[in-house]
Amino acid sequence: MAETLLRAQSIHKSFVGVHALKDVSFSIRRGEIHCLAGENGSGKSTLIKIISGVYTPDAGHIEFDGHRYSRITPIEAINLGIQVIYQDFSIFPNLTVMENLALNTELAANRKLVNWKRIRRVAEEALAKINVRIDLDAYVGSLSVAEKQIIAISRALMFNTKLIIMDEPTTALTKKEVRNLFAIILQLKERGIATLFVSHKLNEVFEISENFTILRSGELVATGSTKDLDDKKFSYYMTGRTFESRRFVPKTVSKDPIFEADRVGIPGSFEDVSFALHGGEIIGITGLLDSGRTELALSMFGMKPIREGEFRVDGTKVELTSPRAAINHGIGYVPEDRLSEGLFLPRSIGDNIVITELDSLTKKFGIVDAERRDEEIRTWVGNLAIATPDPDNACQTLSGGNQQRVVLAKWLANSPRILILNGPTVGVDIGSKHDIHTILQELANEGMGIIIITDDLPEVVENCSKILVMKNGRIVAKLDAEEADEQKILSYML
Repeated sequence: MAETLLRAQSIHKSFVGVHALKDVSFSIRRGEIHCLAGENGSGKSTLIKIISGVYTPDAGHIEFDGHRYSRITPIEAINLGIQVIYQDFSIFPNLTVMENLALNTELAANRKLVNWKRIRRVAEEALAKINVRIDLDAYVGSLSVAEKQIIAISRALMFNTKLIIMDEPTTALTKKEVRNLFAIILQLKERGIATLFVSHKLNEVFEISENFTILRSGELVATGSTKDLDDKKFSYYMTGRTFESRRFVPKTVSKDPIFEADRVGIPGSFEDVSFALHGGEIIGITGLLDSGRTELALSMFGMKPIREGEFRVDGTKVELTSPRAAINHGIGYVPEDRLSEGLFLPRSIGDNIVITELDSLTKKFGIVDAERRDEEIRTWVGNLAIATPDPDNACQTLSGGNQQRVVLAKWLANSPRILILNGPTVGVDIGSKHDIHTILQELANEGMGIIIITDDLPEVVENCSKILVMKNGRIVAKLDAEEADEQKILSYML
C-alpha cells in the first residue's frame, strides 16, 4: 500500500464565533484519487484553504510528505507540491494559452526579458505532460471551459506537484469533457500524483474516486472506501435525510396542449422540432452540449426567434420574438447560468424575487406598494424554503441551491402557465436538488406545464413523464417515462 502523503489531524476553524470545521481528520495516500464531498456550507472550501495555506487552523495540524505543519503559507504549500484548481481556474482571459502556461515559471525565475522561443517551449512541454493539444496562440477568453481547465491542470503540473486539489471540476462540463478529465486524473495517478476531487455528484464519486470523505455542518460524518458506499448512504451522509427514489407520474393532464412546437427551426442550430406540452406534464429535453437543446430553450423564450415552423399557445399561433412576448403568453424561463443570466447578485433577495412583477406592485406615480412587496417576498421565501435570515441580504450571500430557489420564486411570482428550466439543478447540492425536484412535481400536479432541458439523465428519468432526445439539431427519439432508462437515452444521445 502506498504511503500516506497528506494527513489532516483534528482540524478546527471558526469565523466570528461560527464553527466552520470541528475536529476534522482524514488522509490521502500518494497517487490516490480521493473525493471530498458535502453540501454548500459543509466546510469543504475552508478545509481546502487550510491544506493550501490560505487559512491557518485554530487547532490541529497538517502532515504532508512526512513533515508536520501547524501552519503554512500559500507559497510554502506550492513549494511542498500542493496545487489548487478553483472553479474560476485563476487564468488570464486576455492572455494567450502560451502566456498563461509560462507566466508562473517566468515570474519564479525572476526573468526581466521575454524570450518567446523559451516561453513557447515551456508551454509545449506543459501540455505534452497530459498529452493534449491546444492552440498556444489562442486567447484563453475564447476557449471552452474544458480547455481552460486543461490549461489550469497543465500549469499546476509545471511545478513539483504531489497533490492536486480540484474544486467542483465538472460543474460546467459535458459528459464527453468529464470523461476526458477523468482520463487525465488517471494519468496523474499513474505518475504518483494524488488528486483531491471536490464534488457533490454521486455518479462522479463512484466513477473516479477510490476513497471519500464527507463533511456536514463543518463535521466529519464519514470517510472510507467508495466500495463501502452506495446511493442511499451517500445521500444520507451528505444531508442527514433519507430520500425515496421514485419516478414522477402526472396526476392530471389537460385534454388539449397548452404549448406546441410545430416543425420549428433555426438554420445552423436545430430544425424540424415538433412536440406538444399539456398542463400537468413535465417534458424532458436532453442531448449533448452541441445537440441544439439550449438554442431550442432560448427560442421558446423569445431570445432566439425561430425562422421556420410555429409555436402555439392554447392552439393559437404566437410570435415569440422577445422575452417580453414570451412572458405575455404565460411563459417563464430559468436560464442555464443563474449567476450571469438569472440573478442580480449584488441586489437583495427580495428585489430579485419581485423583479418580474414590479408593474403589478406599482401604485400611481410609479411608487411601489411596499406593504404588498414585502408580503410577496415573505410568501415566496416561505413557500420555497429559501434559507436566509433576512430577505434584504444580497443574493450573493446565498448558497447555490438557495440562489436557484430565488430564480424559481422570481418566475413563479409572475404566475406562468408554462415554465422552461435549462439545467435546473446545475451546481446545487443533493438536498437542494431533491427539494427543487419536489417543487417542480408539485407545480405540475397543480396544472403547470414544465419543460426541463438537461443532460443530467437521472434528473430526466425521475422527473419527466415524456422524454425528447436531441442530436445534431434534431429530435431523434420520443420516449414515455415507463420505457426510458439512462442507458436507452444515452444510446440515442451518442
